[in-house]
Amino acid sequence: MERDRPDMADVGAFMKVARAGGFREAARASDISASALSDAVRRLEAELGVRLLNRTTRSVVPTEAGRGLMERLGPAFGEINAALDFARGFRDRPAGVLRLNVPVSAARLVLPPIVSPFLAAYPDIRLEIMTDESFVDVIAAGCDAGIRYDERLQQDMIAVPIGPRIQRYASGASRAYLDVRGRPQHPRDLLSHSCIRGRFVGRPISPWEFERDGEAVTIDPPTSLVVQAGGGSDLGIAAAIAGTGIVSIFEDWLRPYFESGALEPVLEPWWLSFPGPFLYYPGRRLVPAPLRAFIDFIRATPPARPSESVS
Repeated sequence: MERDRPDMADVGAFMKVARAGGFREAARASDISASALSDAVRRLEAELGVRLLNRTTRSVVPTEAGRGLMERLGPAFGEINAALDFARGFRDRPAGVLRLNVPVSAARLVLPPIVSPFLAAYPDIRLEIMTDESFVDVIAAGCDAGIRYDERLQQDMIAVPIGPRIQRYASGASRAYLDVRGRPQHPRDLLSHSCIRGRFVGRPISPWEFERDGEAVTIDPPTSLVVQAGGGSDLGIAAAIAGTGIVSIFEDWLRPYFESGALEPVLEPWWLSFPGPFLYYPGRRLVPAPLRAFIDFIRATPPARPSESVS
């Protein structure tokens, strides 16, 4: 006799808990209590005859079977949610949850002028921002779309420009540091300085690039401090303000410190320009109503520099 199939509500509860990393975390992100989620997962495990989550007092971690189930269910649940959101889009106002996976730099520099006006225009949409510097599959991560720079865009994605279209890498140091160590006039002068650099997890430290009047220079300067790109950038800036060395990061990140005098620009004529970021999402899916509203909003809103959004 064929066994009954598991209740899809129980399957959905498992996905919520596995993605959130715990029952309480999943309960906070949904309208379901932690105890109800726990009961649902137990029913699913009993139906399948296999443990899906290893539970301790400190953590909830998918088993090998649980991880495999997550990987296979992720795209299917994404399609279901997209279809439901598409149907909701025929209501008077778009509603639902919009989840974006973005680097820390975008959360700090690109989204602030956008988020509040967007939520004011669409009060029935809940926006969830997940910051991540790794090169994740946004759909497998449970998100509707992501923000990345051109060189990090995944294949088979639709890209929509978001934020300032031209940005620059800037470098700076404290006046006290430069008074003692000297002010570089050419990027090669950095070889005799202490530098504060960033690195993405699992990747080598990137060299610094400069350009002026058609002359491009790539430098691998001495490093006094390495921080994780994105999440550790504020620490690197604080170290530069304290006189540890020269830091290089997005100009808009350093601009407030230049204006306050905490940092002094270094090699400004050589700062390298690069294209702004993109919102990207899978073209093969029905576009959920909240995401479609967000796309329409950023297309209709002229990009403002972050400094222009701060009073």
